[in-house]
Amino acid sequence: MSTPIDAPRPVRSGEELDQDQLREFLGAHGIEGDVSIEQFPGGHSNLTYLLRVGERELVLRRPPFGNRVKTAHDMGREYRILSRLSAVYPQAPRPIIACDDARYKDAPFYLMERIRGVVIRRALPRGFTLEPAVARRLCESFVDRLVALHSVDAVAAGLGDLGKPEGYIERQVKGWTKRYEDAKTDDIGEMGRVAAWLAARTAEAQREVRAAVIHNDYKFDNLVLDADDLPTIRGVLDWEMSTLGDPLMDLGTALGYWVQPSDSDEIRGFAFGPTALPGMMTRAELAARYAAATGRDVSNILFFFVLALFKTAGVAQQIYWRYQQGLTKDERFGAFILGVRVLAAEAERAIERGTI
Repeated sequence: MSTPIDAPRPVRSGEELDQDQLREFLGAHGIEGDVSIEQFPGGHSNLTYLLRVGERELVLRRPPFGNRVKTAHDMGREYRILSRLSAVYPQAPRPIIACDDARYKDAPFYLMERIRGVVIRRALPRGFTLEPAVARRLCESFVDRLVALHSVDAVAAGLGDLGKPEGYIERQVKGWTKRYEDAKTDDIGEMGRVAAWLAARTAEAQREVRAAVIHNDYKFDNLVLDADDLPTIRGVLDWEMSTLGDPLMDLGTALGYWVQPSDSDEIRGFAFGPTALPGMMTRAELAARYAAATGRDVSNILFFFVLALFKTAGVAQQIYWRYQQGLTKDERFGAFILGVRVLAAEAERAIERGTI
């Protein structure tokens, strides 16, 4: 049984693109034809649109409207990463052209190939069931594609200048703490206590490792799955935060998005995928498979798991700030302050129990 291909929807109010300017830009680069524009529903950061130009399908990525953190939405950087990574990591989309010309009001943006397939978001597509054996294979593929990414030779791929691995963890803890404070709207005590816990343990977590290319937002709704063989991952999307860093940051991020049956109802309500279904691995099993495949020591994975929850809460806070300021009209974002509270509380619970 095939699952439905991920489909775009009408563009959300307030996030429309300039169709005439896009037609002009495309024509100047040899892509001729009438342009129709739809928007993919997922994603809470950079915006993703489907452009149909004649018979051709292109995906356009641009920063969110009302963006405050310019360095977090560098379209040129994302385009350069994909230009190099797609040659050595088949799941990275192939970019086509980038635009940073201020004459086009939607700039900066870039265009890439569309990878057709299934994107699993909070739940499975309607009418589709996932057998436990298939769920298990999907979890194995989930880990294996991450392992493959961390095996990429960054220097040989031309990505040796992607980031500064030395001191990366310390910069992450300090940076996300500052971003949260800059976007703070409510007094959430757990966020301060978790930030303090992370700061006190950063030196221990910062150790000599062989840096890897990391995705930094690896989760189910950033994967494109094969419609006829769901455990096959055809694409990995949303490379805006990728860099060179400790690969355990990537594993911790993936675990931070992963809910399981033993979790509270509160945190399961904020699942980023159907990870608690029968057959799905637990967080501990995912970490064990990763460790077995890479030989890396994951004994300090709790630190990276807590940091992942803290980061996600920080992202939710930034998005809620934009909504509160009227810089985005996407009604999904009005409830994001609740997400900050739930994620912060979950991070503190993980610290108290001492396990992921």
